[in-house]
Amino acid sequence: MRLRDITPKSLFGRMLAIILVPIILVQIISVSIFYERHWDWVSRHMSKNLAKDLGLLIDELGNEPSKDQRALSAVRARQYFDIIFYWLEGGILKPNQSFSAKFKNFRSSLESRIKEPFYLSAIENSRQFYVDIQLANGIVRMHIDNKRLFVPTGITFIMWSVGASVILFSIAIIFLRKQVSPILRLAKAARQIGFGREVENYNIEGATEVRIAGRAFQAMRHRINKQISEKTSLLAGVSHDLKTPLTRMRLQLAVMENNKEIREDFEKELVELEKMIDGYLDFARNEREEEMVDASLFKLLQQAAKTSDPNGEKINIAVPADNIPIFPIQVQSIRRALINLFTNAIRYAGKANAQIQIFDDHSEVIIDDNGPGIPRDKRDEVILPFTRLDNSRNNKTGGTGLGLSIAKNSALNHGGELILEDSPLGGLRVRLLLPL
Repeated sequence: MRLRDITPKSLFGRMLAIILVPIILVQIISVSIFYERHWDWVSRHMSKNLAKDLGLLIDELGNEPSKDQRALSAVRARQYFDIIFYWLEGGILKPNQSFSAKFKNFRSSLESRIKEPFYLSAIENSRQFYVDIQLANGIVRMHIDNKRLFVPTGITFIMWSVGASVILFSIAIIFLRKQVSPILRLAKAARQIGFGREVENYNIEGATEVRIAGRAFQAMRHRINKQISEKTSLLAGVSHDLKTPLTRMRLQLAVMENNKEIREDFEKELVELEKMIDGYLDFARNEREEEMVDASLFKLLQQAAKTSDPNGEKINIAVPADNIPIFPIQVQSIRRALINLFTNAIRYAGKANAQIQIFDDHSEVIIDDNGPGIPRDKRDEVILPFTRLDNSRNNKTGGTGLGLSIAKNSALNHGGELILEDSPLGGLRVRLLLPL
């Protein structure tokens, strides 16, 4: 397992981990040092004091205390040492009795203070423990509160440590959210622009680095839009200007009466040239910015199929199992792209099957045909503008080599993609991916 597999994926999660992990490590080290040194020191100190008090009581009782002596010492133990003891007449400690580990320091202190045999044990369901000390004529059992030997400072320290960590963690979350929010808004704006959608009410804000990135992003967007606008205007202008000499040529051709064969060939060339210019104009129109509106992709698919195949004999559209969601689309651009894809499929294969699939974050229009297809090593090339393949796309079949380019640009304008694959029908499969 690699480290990146267990680390958070989001920027907020990673920044939070950068703060949280050191806090946890510091608290673990602090608590361990406290228990190793402070807790042990306090425990040994309290054990020595309690052992001294018990030693004084044993010294006062003597080896064989009388009944009166036991009563007097019991009063003094309760009054001065907060200890209650009982006398077990004739009691004898059992040999080889084990000691609990938590009485380790106290046991050592007792062994160094008193010489009589003793036994330590906690009292169940009570905040006390008892000490049995063997004397000559019995056992004295002393009940002692845990506070004489154990202090709650450890729990208090841990609670304070956890509380401080929670407070610091909460403050860190608040500040991190304020710092990450501008980055998320910038990413969202970039994503919307990548999908070809308008971004409203985006303001440059946040830290200095985020502001710099926001300004650079806006400058890049304006420069790209300017370049696209200039390119499409130039292409549209050139294509439009070519229409004028074509019109004059048609007028001159109309008044020609002799040489009918040359006239018919000339008319065919003019028709071919007009188709090429219309293709260039379509390509230029597709490059222009179009406003996105909420639309149904399935209805656009049906409209494009009706335009490409008015009789409904060559295109089969599978009805989707789920409802197709409504999402922002450049309607004219996508309709033009679908018409081009259907036209290509009918022209080179005769028939086409189309379907729509919906995923979590994108939709796919899939068009299959049973034609000659496109070789894998030519698929990147054939999407380029004005490109046709001689072995399957030639002048006899018509076309200007812009159909797939127009579809590709439509997908890119939406932040999607156009993918060419092998079709299960034996021909070409075209997948048009559009983000939801």
